[in-house]
Amino acid sequence: MSVNGLEERLLYQDGLLRVTVRSTPSAPAVTLTGEIDATNSPALAGALAGCRQGAYIVVDTGALTFIDVSGLRVLVMPALPPSERWIRLHNVTPSQRRLLRMMGWFHQSEQLRPLPQ
Repeated sequence: MSVNGLEERLLYQDGLLRVTVRSTPSAPAVTLTGEIDATNSPALAGALAGCRQGAYIVVDTGALTFIDVSGLRVLVMPALPPSERWIRLHNVTPSQRRLLRMMGWFHQSEQLRPLPQ
């Protein structure tokens, strides 16, 4: 599939979650659709690591309908120092922001990065 003239490919899919990526000049742009929980967060971590090509990737979370703490850990990487975190979040929903604040991770995450074109 092509989005804005850029080829989109499937990284991972199960009954709850679909993960796609587009290569852009600045960084891979990943879109998450569906639900992330303990059953698929390890697969998500592997898929994201597998598409990393440079300093960071941009992950659009706007189409997620559910995310638990295991999924947030994958995306925010709270155990790593900020300089080593390579996921930049985009299109974070109000409920996702609320969870990040409740966990004390909102200040640690890179919010509202522009999505690479």
